[in-house]
Formats: sequence, structure tokens, C-alpha cells
Amino acid sequence: MKKIFLIFIIFINVVLVSCIPNKELVYIQQTKQGIDSTLVVNELPTPYRIQIHDILNIRVKALDQESVQIFNPVGNQDLNAGSEERAYFDGFSVDIHGNIRVLILGYINVLGYTTEELEKLIEKKLLEEQFKETANLFVSVKLTGLRYTVNGEVGNPGSRTFYQNKLNIFEAIANAGEIATVGDRKDVMIIRQYPQGQKVHHLNLLDVNVMQSPYYYIQPNDIIYVKPLKQKSWGTGTTGTETLAIILSSLTFVSTTILLINRL
Repeated sequence: MKKIFLIFIIFINVVLVSCIPNKELVYIQQTKQGIDSTLVVNELPTPYRIQIHDILNIRVKALDQESVQIFNPVGNQDLNAGSEERAYFDGFSVDIHGNIRVLILGYINVLGYTTEELEKLIEKKLLEEQFKETANLFVSVKLTGLRYTVNGEVGNPGSRTFYQNKLNIFEAIANAGEIATVGDRKDVMIIRQYPQGQKVHHLNLLDVNVMQSPYYYIQPNDIIYVKPLKQKSWGTGTTGTETLAIILSSLTFVSTTILLINRL
């Protein structure tokens, strides 16, 4: 009986270690007690700067719209294509040197520019080379969707494209089917593209201060990776009930084995 009791104590300790506590699952936890529930966190959005392989949507408008129609391409290669494919056909791809090719204006280096800065640059070039101030030009530059990839412990991993200017990490993960119970919310990895290469950043989604991180907002071509918790590799249950069921089954097996050995 002493052996059975010892085994029981060991398994109880395993239960305490293997179960995933609630504090590992709750997003945006306040690290200090007594903080007002109307907590205000100042977000730190940083302007996105154009990278290679981005696809830009550029449109030029003027009082005489026919005079600028040549700068507003319409994809005629596949008129039945979906929105993402049409964006590819109609857009201006940034090559490996950071250039786009605009009709009449030729090659323009856009690497490192924000869309607002590029609007001013193209408008300036058009006024210098093709139009006068009286043309009242209006140049619009947008990214053709915000494309990112989510891998790891999420409900629906894969790549997605969203046609909006901003998308935060919680929205990105929610659209990937949420993080599984065995996913590590304390250390979500963001693999981000830079002119000099890729860098890996880490976010703790359990900490309220995550909203102050410069990586809180997703950027085009980001790769989000959610690592598994140790409990997954241990093969134990994700909840106390599941783990207890596993342990009771194991305890029954061990107890039966010991009783049979003692009878021999």
C-alpha cells in the first residue's frame, strides 16, 4: 500500500505541473494590482516603409481625367481574376533593386519610402515632366493588401491578405483561428522583412504592455509563429480533467501490476 500511496503522490505532482493554468491563456493581463479598469495604453504605430516584392496601387487624378488615364492601368490579362489577382495585374511590383517602372516616368526607386512620401515624389515628377500646377494633380499610393502568414499552434495556419491599412497581432491571430490551448502566448514570434534581411521579434500577448510594442501592428510579409507549450511535448491533457483521466488510468494500470507482482 505504501508503494501505491507513493505513486499516487507522484502522479498528483504531475497533474499540477502538466495542466495549463488559466493565467497562461488570458490575453492582456495587468501586471500591477489596483490599475483602473479604464486603462489607456498609448499605441505606438510606426509608418510602413516600402520593401522589395511589395505591390503598389498607384492612381493619378486631375481636372482633365483623360490626360492622366495612361498612368492608371487596368489589368486586361485576366478580367475575371479575383481581387488579389487583379491587384497583382494592376499593381506596380517593387523589384529586387527597390524600383518600380511607371509609364513615361521610367524607373523610380521607392525602397524605404512611406506611401505618403511616394505620393509627393510622383506628384513632383509629374509636375516637372508632364503637367503644370493648373492640372490640380492628385496622386494616391496604397499597398495592394496586407499579406501575412501565421504558422504553429493556431486553428487555421496559412497566408492571408487583408485590404485595410492596419491590422494588429490579435486581429491577425483571430483570423487564423485563434491560438490553441497548447500554444505559447508568452512568446509569439514575428519574423519581419527589412532591407538588410529578416529579423525575429518576440511578443508577450499576456502582458498589457504588448500594445506599446513597435511590433504590435502587422506589416506586409510578416510571418507569425506560435510555439507549443511544454505540455504538448509531454503528451498530457490540456485541462485538469483530461490530465486527471490520464493519470487515473495510469495509476490503475500501475496498481494492478504491483498487486499481481506481490501475489507471485
